[in-house]
Amino acid sequence: MKKSIVALITIGLLNLSCDIERNPYDEIAVSTLFESEGALQTATLGNYALLKGKDGIDGWNDQLHRMSEYPGDNVSLSGSTTDPLNFIYNYRAITTNGRVADFWNDSYKVVVGCNVIIESAAEGESDVLDHLLGENYYLRALVYFQMGNIFGRPYNQGTDNLSVPLKLTSDTEDVPNRHTVGEVYDQVISDLLKAESLMSLDKSAGFATKEAAQALLSRVYLYMEDNVNAEVYADKVITSGRYQLLSYSDFREMNYLNPKNNSEAIFNIMLNTKSDLPGSYDWYTVGALYATIDGAGWGEMYPSSTYLNLLNENPSDARLAFIQPQYIEETPANRNPWVYWVNSSYEYETRLTQEVAGVTTFTQDGMTYTVQEEDVNGKTKYFFMNGTTKQYVDKGFEMPKRNGFPKWFITKCSLQEDDVHLWSPSVSRLSEMYLNKAESFAKREMDQQAIDQVNIIRERAGIPAYTLETIPEGKTVLDIVLEERRLELAYEGHRKFDVFRNGQTMNRRYPGGHLWGANPFYEIPATSNRVVEFIPEKQILLQPGLIQND
Repeated sequence: MKKSIVALITIGLLNLSCDIERNPYDEIAVSTLFESEGALQTATLGNYALLKGKDGIDGWNDQLHRMSEYPGDNVSLSGSTTDPLNFIYNYRAITTNGRVADFWNDSYKVVVGCNVIIESAAEGESDVLDHLLGENYYLRALVYFQMGNIFGRPYNQGTDNLSVPLKLTSDTEDVPNRHTVGEVYDQVISDLLKAESLMSLDKSAGFATKEAAQALLSRVYLYMEDNVNAEVYADKVITSGRYQLLSYSDFREMNYLNPKNNSEAIFNIMLNTKSDLPGSYDWYTVGALYATIDGAGWGEMYPSSTYLNLLNENPSDARLAFIQPQYIEETPANRNPWVYWVNSSYEYETRLTQEVAGVTTFTQDGMTYTVQEEDVNGKTKYFFMNGTTKQYVDKGFEMPKRNGFPKWFITKCSLQEDDVHLWSPSVSRLSEMYLNKAESFAKREMDQQAIDQVNIIRERAGIPAYTLETIPEGKTVLDIVLEERRLELAYEGHRKFDVFRNGQTMNRRYPGGHLWGANPFYEIPATSNRVVEFIPEKQILLQPGLIQND
């Protein structure tokens, strides 16, 4: 066969425009593509490159991040924006969202690139070739798993619900309609098991490995509520001996590390130094919306007040290092003390305070209020009396605001190797494996084992461990596990799926642009139609057999 890769990746399913950036190998004929290990490696690198996007901007993973993090409860957009990300953040899905369409198109570009290699490369010729083939099975599984999360309903809501089309060939005439959730999960598991069997080489975190396939299998089984296999595959990664949790101090600077130097990184979508990237790079990355660093970046999406409250329960929590409050005065000695809280309309209130003889007060409408403190379960809480009601507050220092929102910059997606907004997104890391085990134990009523796994993560974070007796009243062990997942995996693309696959309601009763305008969504139940995105309208027009999501 002398079909070129160009023909294979421009099938009607993908709706590619004529100016789409081609793969690095897209002019190589299939008959010559696999004559050497080097050619197969080049083709596989092209599939990795498709995850990153042109020049590392707005790639597959960037759009996935926006669709998995922005609808969650860890983020607060300080206003509104004309960018279509606003429709994702606000649960106001539209069929013409360009970011969703880009994710769909990029996903199938990766799939077809993997299909070409899977169809054409023979197994058993060498460990190197087998491993490269396994990498393509892994990448195809990863893409279909995440597409299923975006366009298909959670597994436990019904395996007969529609998900995405499974294109498993490079035949340009093969244009499938939507498969079911169950069929997509079956294919993902099949691909990952195949990848696990083929990959035997130790590669760095920028490449798929046997352990990367096992880590993703653990998550897939967890989403399916196959809790035994979720534990089994998490244990395979943990006991492989290849990964160790970072120390407390190193973890606080994890975002600075190249994943190759991160002992808990299993697989990352690797971006290297941006020296060869365009000068505008820092303004169009994921991190740019979260922070302004060295004058670059919009710095408009902040941590939600509910996520901050959870973090601030333990001031020593290592994960606070990824949240950087901005201050009016740079020098600590010159900063003005204040208190802040969220009012009943879910807006921030802030007041500058004075301290005289150890008593903290602030003035409002000609009245003076005293900030008092009390011990609640061994932790100091601050409040003032608003009439007969205690209004709890947080103490800090005066911060600049955007549209009334104090600026807390999120740096977890920036500063790799001290490069302003360079970031290699984490797909899997070791801490998730402990949390997968914890959730699988909790759902099997193995409470002590669940808490033991949670405590591994809490102890590394430098915060008190739980016992079954110290779990707060009204919370279950599963609640504790999901809280720890929220704390640990924030801004890594988990939270939306963790809430909805567990049948919970997304609570967005906190300050943010999502509450602006008429009829905002304060809560989104797991049964809401908007748990999933619309299939892109252009794809429906090209392929009328596709059924649109409600």
